[in-house]
Amino acid sequence: MGYRTISESIEISFIEKKSEFIAKLTPVSTNDEAIACIDNVRREHRKARHVVYAYILRDNNITRYSDDGEPQGTAGMPVLDVLQKNNLTDICCTVTRYFGGILLGGGGLVRAYSHSTALAVNSAHIMQMEYCRPVTLNMDYSMYGKVQYHLPNYATLQTGSDFGNNVTLSLLIQEEQTEKFKKDMIELSNGKIKIQIGNLQYADFSEKL
Repeated sequence: MGYRTISESIEISFIEKKSEFIAKLTPVSTNDEAIACIDNVRREHRKARHVVYAYILRDNNITRYSDDGEPQGTAGMPVLDVLQKNNLTDICCTVTRYFGGILLGGGGLVRAYSHSTALAVNSAHIMQMEYCRPVTLNMDYSMYGKVQYHLPNYATLQTGSDFGNNVTLSLLIQEEQTEKFKKDMIELSNGKIKIQIGNLQYADFSEKL
């Protein structure tokens, strides 16, 4: 089963009635990594009034959030809601607020924290991670054109190629398509293509889906 996460940290800010909201998204995979991420932001922004956070992990299906002093339900939950609506996991979002002296009210806080999180999500590179297998094809040059013609029929990522005495292609293929791909390649080449299939792993198929 696939999942969505981000490739790297991203930070974005905006001003609402003189309060600055700084949203930071960070990819994390464990509870300790999420806590360390939050602690780092707090150290970086010691003078900030609030460091609100939410994080979601595949590991043990952990979901946590905190309003960090904002009125209950106006900060952490809106941040978490944006992450969940975008089906993101293995992710930590902190939203740092520097108070500008003007009260926003409950509805204003919900909108501000939601908006800052959404800005960060929209600016992030989101990865669609899918179960796949590494597949190596070794073939004569006469088969290369036929294989290349058929590759777009499958969800594949090409990770390498070698043009020596024969052509060797290194691919990642979605797990559910691996057996069909192998069968089709054998039929296409009358068994002349050498096929090696590796162990299950995750890879980013966002450009292919």
